[in-house]
Order: sequence, then structure tokens, then C-alpha cells
Amino acid sequence: MPLQVSDYSWQQTKVAVFISVPLRGVCVRDADVFCTENYLKVNCPPFLFEVFLYAPIDDESSKAKIGNDAIVFTLYKKEAAMWETLSMSGVDKEMMQRIREKSILQAQERAKEVTEAKAAARREDQKYALNVMMKIEEEERKKIEHMKENERIKATKELEAWKEHQRKAEQPKGIQREEKLHQQEKQIEEEKKKIKHKSLTRNSASRNLATKGRSSENIFFDKLKEDSIPAPRSVGSIKINFTPRVFPTALRESQVAEEEEWLHKQAEARRAMNTDIPELYDLKEEEKNPEWLKDKGNKLFATENYLAAINAYNLAIRLNNKIPVLYLNRAACHLKLKNLHKAIEDSSKALELLTPPVADNANARMKAHVRRGTAFCQLELYIEGVVPQLMLTIGTPKAKTTYESNFEAPFCFGSGPPSSLLMLSFSAVIRGQRIKS
Repeated sequence: MPLQVSDYSWQQTKVAVFISVPLRGVCVRDADVFCTENYLKVNCPPFLFEVFLYAPIDDESSKAKIGNDAIVFTLYKKEAAMWETLSMSGVDKEMMQRIREKSILQAQERAKEVTEAKAAARREDQKYALNVMMKIEEEERKKIEHMKENERIKATKELEAWKEHQRKAEQPKGIQREEKLHQQEKQIEEEKKKIKHKSLTRNSASRNLATKGRSSENIFFDKLKEDSIPAPRSVGSIKINFTPRVFPTALRESQVAEEEEWLHKQAEARRAMNTDIPELYDLKEEEKNPEWLKDKGNKLFATENYLAAINAYNLAIRLNNKIPVLYLNRAACHLKLKNLHKAIEDSSKALELLTPPVADNANARMKAHVRRGTAFCQLELYIEGVVPQLMLTIGTPKAKTTYESNFEAPFCFGSGPPSSLLMLSFSAVIRGQRIKS
């Protein structure tokens, strides 16, 4: 229950009212002052002071001073007149409550107006600042454009002056060049005349010799003509037989038994289907095809949706677990997601299915080795990661080209597998040393 302060004092003039309210231990931090035209309240726990003023005051210009265990109010009257009393007389509780509510509403409306006025002033300031910045930028832009135009005009004038200088310098050279050409033409004409004269003299001499040697020449002509005609060729046919081959390699370079075994395994893998899967009951017929699921996973991998691609490969493997490319593609997804142990498992499973090693599965085996080696290197198991790829790389030039074209992840030595580093790592392995990155 607050304590009402009644031992206050007040004085007045025609334009102002001075009220002194004693409050023991009052400070600015604890005092809550509320003032409107007809109502004044001070709340400083445990003290409470309120007064319903006799006449309206100008609450915006009124002041309050807190200090020395008291609050001194200076209230300016709206009408210059002397008050009979400080507070209104004959005020009951209902009227007090109405005055309080009215004062609170007035204070809220005034606060709202002040807030809106501040917001409007802030918007105007921002608008003004924006206009000023736009004007400054426009002036800067015009200045830059003017400088560019001046530089362009200057460069154009310099270019024209240089062209004119070059033109003047070329004029005497052109005259000299024309004179040289004219002299050369004269020399050519003279040489032609000399050659023509020499040819006429030679023709006359050759005619005289031809009449003398014509008789002797006819003696040997018929015999030479008979000796120069070759005998007719004999007619025949050549039969060529080609070895029927499924693989593009030549027979002397391939292993027929291994290739036939690979083809047989591929045919069995295409026929092996597991349809007893609960998830297949709600799928379409095309969605039950491992090839369709593989293509779907490849499209998801291309869009970097690796988890969805793994789900597609998982269902395809459950349908047919004999297709190595499914494990190979799932290993690529695990490698992108940094599931390195799973990438190693899938690559190893793909290598188990890619047997026997033939030319037809060389590219797939290379990809499996690369992905498994990359996972090993990222796990800092450099011996396990480098040696298989190294042995493949130093095999044949075709294997090396396939290895480099299918290298998909950063190597443990840097951004790629240089041959010098590979040979260095191989020599270190032979010596029994562990390679450190």
C-alpha cells in the first residue's frame, strides 16, 4: 500500500505554479513522474503523490527538478490567472478514475504523435540524404564521362596526327618504289627480247640438223616401239578370311578363355533378378529394372543429389547384385559424401565382380582402383592407396591414359598424379618406407 504524500507546499503567480513535494531518499532513477493538462502524479516507492489540478497547464513546457530529498515542479498555466486552490474541489472516486484514464489516453496519443513525427522526420532525412547522394553520384558520373570524352577526343586527334605523319613519310617511299618497279619492268622487257632473239637463232639451227638426222631416226623407231609394250597381266582372285571376334583386340593380344568367361558372367548377371522384395509391390514395371534404376541414379548424381542416387543404386543392387557398375557408381556417391570406408567396400566389391580382367572391363577396373585409392589416401593410408594405382599406371600406355582420364578426386600428393611422384612413391614402397604427405 503506497504512502500518500500530503505535506507538500505550493506557490503561484499568474503564469506559473511551483510545487515542492518532499520525498525522503528520492533520486532520478527511482522517481516516476506523469503529468498531463489536468493531472500530476509522482510514484517513488513507497511514496505516492497525485493532484488533480485546478486548471489546465502546458505540460510540454513544464519542468521538474529532483534533488535534496524533494521534487520541485514548475508548471506553466495555459491561462494567466490566479488559482483559488491547487486541486479541484468536490472530486469523487469515479471522477478521479475518469481523469486518470483521460490523462493516460492523452499521453498515449501524444506519444504516438511524437513517434510518428520522429518517423516522418527520419524518413525525410533519409530521403534528403538519398537525394544528396544521388546528386553527388550524378555529378561524379558526369565528371567521369566528361573526362572520358576529353580523353577520347585527345586520343583521336593524336591518332589522326600520327596517320598524317605516316602518310607524309610514305609519299617519298612510294615514289621510289614506283621508280624501281618501272626500272624492273624495263629490264624484264629487255630480257624477254634477248631470250626471244636467242630462241629464233636456235630454231633455225635445229631445223638444219633435223633434216639430216630424220632418216637415221626412223630406222630404230619401230624396234623401240615394239620393246616398250609390256605383256598382258594374268587374271586371278584373292580370298581374305577374318577371325570372328566379339572383342576389338586382335587374337594374338587377347586371352580367349578369359574373355569368354567374362561374357558368360555378364549374361548370367543380366538374367539374375531378385523380385521377392516388399518395396517392389508398389513400383511400376519400368522401375523394377536395374538398368532404369542405374540411369536414374546417374541423373541424380549429375544434379549432386548423392543420397537419392545411393537409394536408387541400393534398390538396383537388391534386384541384381551381380552388376559391378552399380557398386562402382555407389562408391562414387560415397566418395562425394566422404563415406570413405563404404567407398572402399563398394570399390572392392566391384573389383571382385570385374573378373577375369579383360580389355572390355579395363576402364571399369581402372575407375574402381582410382576410387578405392582416393578413399585410402584421404584416410592417410597412402601405401594401400598409391601402390595399386601405381602398378596399373606403369603397366601399359593405354592403362595410364585411362587412369588419368578417370581420376576424379584430389590425390594424396596434391591436385593430380604426376609421374615423377608416382615413381618416387613406388621406390619408397620397395625400400619399405612409409610415404608421408
